[in-house]
Amino acid sequence: MSKTYLPSVQEAEAGRKWHHIDATGKTLGRLATQLAVYLMGKHKRTFTPNMDCGDFVVVTNAGKIKVTGKKAEEKVYFSHSGYAKGAKEVPFKRQMENNAAKVIELAVYRMLDNNKLRAKRMKRLRIFNGEEHSFAERFSK
Repeated sequence: MSKTYLPSVQEAEAGRKWHHIDATGKTLGRLATQLAVYLMGKHKRTFTPNMDCGDFVVVTNAGKIKVTGKKAEEKVYFSHSGYAKGAKEVPFKRQMENNAAKVIELAVYRMLDNNKLRAKRMKRLRIFNGEEHSFAERFSK
C-alpha cells in the first residue's frame, strides 16, 4: 500500500528553481497560464495545493507580448478608488505604453487562487520590460 507523499516546508524551500521566460511574441493568456503553473509548483511531482512549493520566475521583454483578436483596441483595465466617481479605465494600448509589466502581472495575479498563498507566490515573479535583468547570475550554467 502506497502512502501520499507530503513535502516538508524545508524541502519545498530547498527545491525551488529559477525559470527564465522570454515573452517576445507570446500570447498574453498562454504566457500567464505558464507563469501561474511555475509559481504554484504544479509542474512538480511533489505539488501540494495547500503548500507554497512553486519556483522563481523571471520574465523579460514584457513589452513585446501580443494579444489575439480585437483585444488591443477593446480591452480595458478597470480600477476604483472606493470614492464616488472614483472609477478609472485604462485602455490596453495605453497600459502597454506606460507599464507593460503591469499587464502580465495582473494576468498572472488573477490566474492564481485567491488565498493566503497568492501574495507569497507573486513575490517570486519578476517582470522586466527589456532584455536586461538583475538575476542573470542565477541562469549561468
